[in-house]
Amino acid sequence: MTLKRIRMVNPRRLIFIHGLAGNSHGIKATLLRSVFPGLLTPDFSGSLDERMAYLESLLGAERDWTIIGSSLGGLMAALFARQHTRQVSRLILLAPALIWPDFSQPPLAPIDIPTIIYHGSQDELVPPHEVEQIAKQIFTHLEFHLVDDDHGLYKTVQALDWHALLDVSTESQS
Repeated sequence: MTLKRIRMVNPRRLIFIHGLAGNSHGIKATLLRSVFPGLLTPDFSGSLDERMAYLESLLGAERDWTIIGSSLGGLMAALFARQHTRQVSRLILLAPALIWPDFSQPPLAPIDIPTIIYHGSQDELVPPHEVEQIAKQIFTHLEFHLVDDDHGLYKTVQALDWHALLDVSTESQS
């Protein structure tokens, strides 16, 4: 399925959610902050419930969020979108842990938010084909990219044209 064109991303409503062992100073967070200086890159710790409570407190009731999530952060982004559909305009998920029981158990209600997933074909932590099956059941506007990379997706993240991916012009960043 092809991702439909939507309005440009609000550069003030961008957040990156790191994975289980990541933090706001990791490679992906640092790279994304260099591309989008206003990007939120909070540190998350604790259980999934604690992390989700913190995410909800950060995003509040504001709308038009673009959420970029990696691994467990991708799961968190999808969970937030599932629970707060009207607040999220786009998801970019990097090797998302959608196989987590809190997310992958039926019933899986569809999420009508444009979603792009990048998953490494050599991922040994989160099986890409299982994630693809779950994602195709849930996201009604999905682009799924199986790339030659591992779970970290470091090659892929550095090679992506983030401005084009998010439809953000460099002028809107100032």
